[in-house]
Amino acid sequence: MKILYAVQATGNGHISRAMQLLPYLKQYGTVDIFLSGNNSSLKLNAPIAYRSKGLSLFYNSNGGLNYVQIAKGLNPIRIWNDIQQLPVQQYDLILNDFDFITSIACKLRKVPSVQFGHQASFQSVDCPKPLQQDKVGDFVLKNFATAKHNLGYHFSSYDDFIFTPVIKKDIIEATPVNNNHIAVYLPAYSNQKLYTMFNTIQHTRFEVFSKQVLQEKKEGNISWKPITPDGFSNSMIAAEGVITGGGFETPAEALHLGKKIMSIPIKNHYEQQCNAAALELMGVTVVDDTLTDFQQKVEDWLQYGRVIKRDYSRSIQQSLHYLFEKVQPRLHESVEEEKENRWLPGEIFLPQG
Repeated sequence: MKILYAVQATGNGHISRAMQLLPYLKQYGTVDIFLSGNNSSLKLNAPIAYRSKGLSLFYNSNGGLNYVQIAKGLNPIRIWNDIQQLPVQQYDLILNDFDFITSIACKLRKVPSVQFGHQASFQSVDCPKPLQQDKVGDFVLKNFATAKHNLGYHFSSYDDFIFTPVIKKDIIEATPVNNNHIAVYLPAYSNQKLYTMFNTIQHTRFEVFSKQVLQEKKEGNISWKPITPDGFSNSMIAAEGVITGGGFETPAEALHLGKKIMSIPIKNHYEQQCNAAALELMGVTVVDDTLTDFQQKVEDWLQYGRVIKRDYSRSIQQSLHYLFEKVQPRLHESVEEEKENRWLPGEIFLPQG
């Protein structure tokens, strides 16, 4: 079997998940990777068959999306050429981890694919959403990268096609300890902003990871650390707690380790707001505003924040069994056959046109 695995390289989560899944996917066939996007700080440690700058997200220094920089990165001619050149018709199975180019290439050539990853879970009406919903954000999540079938990952199995998160092997095998520091990963904030957020909480040590840091240094109660493949994982394993954004992989790993979590979702980032809503339902502390009484919010969290633990060690085996035993054999069925078989409950999301 020839498998094309399209990986979105906006942020580190897609890369991290791909590195864990690849050895297992290769047991089912040969795997070619299409890497789309260019602002992840992690490198995919595997051969890349196809590459595109894709559509990438950028952030301002205060934790919000930088729409000007995002717009500057748009190149419709380049994107159209990448769509035309991606040979999706040569593959038996296409797994698309939220990539627009692969989605359109499959739609144009009428090649069935599987939306495969965290964003696929948002095709379910049962996924948690924030109280203040964003119709545009919801539309983007559901239509940016469509596929014939969906296999999603989320903090809980909210639907039959949603599985719990893919966790790195070193996290699964780790023995958590508490060295009385807080591991911080907030890539949407500048170092200057991070310093003002944490330097006044002198009784607590913070290990802050930033792509702006090239070598480790100490500044008062803050240890600045570069982003490396194992650095943040090791810090999290030994931490009292974790302060991070509203992403998916880092909170999932912290939940598996049983670490106290504070989530600060990126402003105007609907997916992160949805993740934060799911975390809050689980009892995780969520902070929407770092400008007002942030020090007191951290102090309260340090003293009263809940520790929630989940076991995510079986997700890869369970989700890939579902993919290759239930989804892949029916991938080329017609819509009529699919409805008759009723292989998934609820409405199946298909590209229009």
